[in-house]
Amino acid sequence: MEQHEGKASCRADEGWWSGRLHELWSLADGAQDVTDLADSLYDMLLRMPGVLAVVGTRWSGGLLHYLRSVTLAEPTPSLVEFEQDFGESAAAGAPGGDPTVTVHDVSEFDGAMPHVQVLTAAGVRSVASCAVPLGQGGWASLLVGTADRDAVDVTLRARLKQVAEVTMVSNRRIMARREDELRQVSDAFLAEASLQMDSSLDVERTVRRVARTAVPAVAEGCVLHLRRSGGLAPVACSHMDAGEQQWLGAVAAEDLWLTDVLQQVVNRGHGLVLHGDELAGGPFGPTSSGAGRAVRALSVNPLKARGRALGTLTFLYHRVDLAEVASLFLADLADRAALAIDTSTLYEQRRRHVVSLQRHLLPRELPRIPGLTLSSAYEVGDESLDVGGDFYDAVPGTRGGVTLLIGDVCGRGAEAAALTGLARHTLRTLLEDGRTPEHALGRLNQALVREGTSRFVTALVAVLVSEGEGFLLRYWSAGHPAPLVRREDGAVEELAARGDLLGVLEEIEYGSGSAHVAPGDALVLFTDGVTEARAADGTFFESCLQDAVAQQGAGEAQGFAERLAAAVVEFRATGADDIAVLVAQAEMVT
Repeated sequence: MEQHEGKASCRADEGWWSGRLHELWSLADGAQDVTDLADSLYDMLLRMPGVLAVVGTRWSGGLLHYLRSVTLAEPTPSLVEFEQDFGESAAAGAPGGDPTVTVHDVSEFDGAMPHVQVLTAAGVRSVASCAVPLGQGGWASLLVGTADRDAVDVTLRARLKQVAEVTMVSNRRIMARREDELRQVSDAFLAEASLQMDSSLDVERTVRRVARTAVPAVAEGCVLHLRRSGGLAPVACSHMDAGEQQWLGAVAAEDLWLTDVLQQVVNRGHGLVLHGDELAGGPFGPTSSGAGRAVRALSVNPLKARGRALGTLTFLYHRVDLAEVASLFLADLADRAALAIDTSTLYEQRRRHVVSLQRHLLPRELPRIPGLTLSSAYEVGDESLDVGGDFYDAVPGTRGGVTLLIGDVCGRGAEAAALTGLARHTLRTLLEDGRTPEHALGRLNQALVREGTSRFVTALVAVLVSEGEGFLLRYWSAGHPAPLVRREDGAVEELAARGDLLGVLEEIEYGSGSAHVAPGDALVLFTDGVTEARAADGTFFESCLQDAVAQQGAGEAQGFAERLAAAVVEFRATGADDIAVLVAQAEMVT
């Protein structure tokens, strides 16, 4: 009878285990992480005859991430996070292949290890141990503790191996899904990040977009440093918790440990991932304080482009496994970011060079002329940053008054810049020597024809001479847009001006005329970048130019030209020509 009951109990036990194992497989099929199996798996093993405790650990090499345990005395699962490196002796326990069950006495283990302490406290004397590979260098151990070695029988060892195999297969499926998802997310993220970074040629805007795009899509925090004359300087940072943004900014700027890590990465030329004891001494990891305690890993990649080290891209993680999985992807992101930043930097350098060159093609300042207020404005229209061909100048008269000149060389680039300098300085030199505007324009035309250039030049010279309470205006035009006069009451008149282009024909004719400029009146000269600026609907600014002159001339005389140029820029949706405006306003008699 006892023998019959023993067989029935065994069959019942086998049926129970098979049912629970089937449930575990079903659970494993939809698990997002092997920890999703923990409660069921630990309960199954704890119900085995003679088992006093079940302890699981999660490792990366010798780095212990966490410990989970259940005991007969305390069957509610307990989870303790560590992020502590126990060295080579712990790493030696990593599996070399498929799960294998080994049996040990507790006395064989290092009593200082956390999982051994849990087993000992539960009264365990013998342990069945099985290590499970989890990919990305990670592994887990399952330890089933009993009061004596006899309890670690063939059935217990077989069942421990079964649940270990379920865990391993489940993890492989999870890792395969994650890798596939990561590839899809990474491809989409890199494409979006590239578009975001490439959409701006402004360095500061580019680096801010890198930081904003990466958090929280990639990690919990991101810091971007660029090399400056004084070393690495933080230029952008982002944190998923807005309240920790200031903390991260301070760490990025002031922490010496982080500065040393970043410099090591720059010197080595390749990225690194730090976790566990590698974070010791810095502001991150469980041994730190404040917001840094949540950071479990840190990845740093160098920013390199065109053979130059530009800086570093740093990410903060609350999970070590994410840092390991994302390492290759982040290297790609860093390369793309570096190229975008370098392109933006080169663009900014070129912009400064062009602005400097353009400044030398224009007068440093306008002269002070009794009875007149002169103002000017220049706006670059071409995003390619080639030097434009617009120019203007003002030459004081030997007997009072002033001679204004404005012109435009066809096209952009080095040749246009050379002709711009030739045109402006030729006209200015001849006018300063007392030559007439007709003579100066004629000499410039001859010089351009001799150059044999395919580019033409438009120019207009206007002479203002004091006459009574205002000024007598005489002007000569060589194919340049007609000047405007804004009267003191707001009315705007266009002065007739035609004439031949310079640099095309050896003999040319000029359009000329005269007018009176009374106190409060303003002479407005401009290049065709003003009239040909086009709105999104295709409307040219020329159609509203006179209204704009009337409106912008109502303010202070000194800022007239700047206001008019700003109005053109605001109006313009298309048009790659530069904008030059030169205004002479007769002062009111007091």
